[in-house]
Amino acid sequence: MSHKAGFVNIIGNPNVGKSTLMNAFVGEKLSIITSKAQTTRHRILGIVNGEDFQMVLSDTPGIIKPAYELQESMMDFVKSAFDDADVLIYMVEIGEKELKDEAFFNRITNSKIPVLLLLNKIDKSDQEQLEEQVQSWAVKVPNAEIFAISALEGFQVKEVFERIVELLPDSPPFYPKDQLTDKPERFFVNETIREKILIHYKKEIPYAVEIDTEEFFEEDDIIRMRAVIMVERETQKGIIIGHKGSALKRVGMEARKDLEKFFGKQVHLELYVKVNKNWRSDQRQLKRFGYNQ
Repeated sequence: MSHKAGFVNIIGNPNVGKSTLMNAFVGEKLSIITSKAQTTRHRILGIVNGEDFQMVLSDTPGIIKPAYELQESMMDFVKSAFDDADVLIYMVEIGEKELKDEAFFNRITNSKIPVLLLLNKIDKSDQEQLEEQVQSWAVKVPNAEIFAISALEGFQVKEVFERIVELLPDSPPFYPKDQLTDKPERFFVNETIREKILIHYKKEIPYAVEIDTEEFFEEDDIIRMRAVIMVERETQKGIIIGHKGSALKRVGMEARKDLEKFFGKQVHLELYVKVNKNWRSDQRQLKRFGYNQ
């Protein structure tokens, strides 16, 4: 029996539903999903295995014009998504006109590999707007196959998935067939805590935060974790902790519930907050947090 395998890379502007789509394909919550833009900072690999195929999905950060070192390295992750893709998914949402970066857009329209353009969030449009958008994108990206989908509602997701499998090249699997992702367990602890911070804090706080899981001990019936939330300023530390520690407690409680679901066993989570000045512009620190490839 022949076997197909390939890298399927998802790119697009911030907040168009890339992570939602990948999680729908993988069936696990690998990429954090919130309504705030710029939630994905790394390339996260999710692996979908079938009897005769392996799809290695890569969810990339939304495309932005970088303003500081951290964002520069986030855009490097997007650039690398063009280099190893067998199928490229370009995701846009209803009402969107263009990609925020012309050079990336040119790479999509000149791509030699198959491109699927997914017009997402169609549950927020009417038939007339939808038809107009499909025609408009067909002109802008003539090399793409266009699918109108709702990743959140699951509309047309199965059809896209089946089309991707058809497009995968013949190849043995790249990863063991029981593997879901290439990321270590601590990465998902960090991302889960970061998601809760994105949900509960406003303005610049979520973007000034990095999580470092310092301890991860798995016992038979419980996993003990200790994680540090790093911020750039003392004032941010106070906001994260909240009145009598109430805000931090809420983050810890919600993260623990999600982690228990993710790992399938009881979790004990200790959270601390530390000030780590200007980590977003410090090459050495960015490397430590896995941003510099």
